Parts: sequence; structure tokens; C-alpha cells
Amino acid sequence: MHIALYQPDIPQNTGTILRLCACLGIAAHIIEPAGFPASDRAFRRAGMDYLDAVAVGRHRSWPAFTAWRREARHRLLLFTTTAPRSYLDFRYRADDILLFGRESAGVPAEVHAAADARLKIPMRAGLRSLNVAVAAAMAAGEALRQTGDAPERDVDSGHFGSAHEPKGKGSL
Repeated sequence: MHIALYQPDIPQNTGTILRLCACLGIAAHIIEPAGFPASDRAFRRAGMDYLDAVAVGRHRSWPAFTAWRREARHRLLLFTTTAPRSYLDFRYRADDILLFGRESAGVPAEVHAAADARLKIPMRAGLRSLNVAVAAAMAAGEALRQTGDAPERDVDSGHFGSAHEPKGKGSL
């Protein structure tokens, strides 16, 4: 499972999502340009010491990310408030990429067009959107539940583990 962030512009949200990825054994991808430097204090504070426990791919642009994705043959699932289909009515695969747009602007039309599926998190009428970190957590939880890839708790030790541990540490 992968979570990709398209040109994120709020460091606290990105740090929180990277922490989520570390805790759940999900690979993370940042599609540049980000609206903040990776050394940003708010970004580091939100990610805490979890940033060293997550595999992070940095892609210098949307075309670079697209080339990587096509070569890796991963399905791209865009989460957007304009999607016609609920994320709960979708069948996930273990190698899916869950893509989230910029907090301030979402994603451009070319990104919408490149997605294999567009999904939404149903909300009450009249409300604009969820925080992107909350949306990522909800989507990842459902995807991992369906694929059976959620970290399992070791009943004896109280620790969690996963058959799908990240292959490398982050370099942020």
C-alpha cells in the first residue's frame, strides 16, 4: 500500500501523514514541489521521531511520479470531494496508491485524468472537506482492512508488527 501527496502545502499535515505511514507500514510518496522545505520545524514536529521509520519516495514532478508509477504498475486512486463513488464501495488491492491533493487546491485536471479511480469520503451536505490527514487515515484504514495488510498486534508482547514492513528508512 502507498500514500502519495500531490504538492502538499501544509507541513503539519504531511508530517502527520508520514507518521501514519510509519505506524501502518505504508510507503509514502511526496510529489514535488511541496509548499515547504523538508527541514520545516512544523513538519518535523508533526512527524516526530517517526520520520526515520517510513519509506518515503520523493518525486521531483508529476511526470516523474507518473513514470515511476507506470513502471511499477501500481493502480492510482485519487481521493477527491468531486468523485462520484464512495471509498467504502471500492475493492482495494495491496499495491494501490492512495493519492491526496493539495490542501489549498486539490489536483489539476491532468491528475484527475490519470487516476484509475476517483473516490470520495461521504460527508454531510454543505461542508467543504475533511483535513487531508484525517482523510488519508480513513482511506488507509479501509484499504488495509480490505486487503488484510493491517499491522497485527503481538498478543504476548503488546507490540504491533506487519508482514509488509517498509523496505527503507526515510531521508527527509
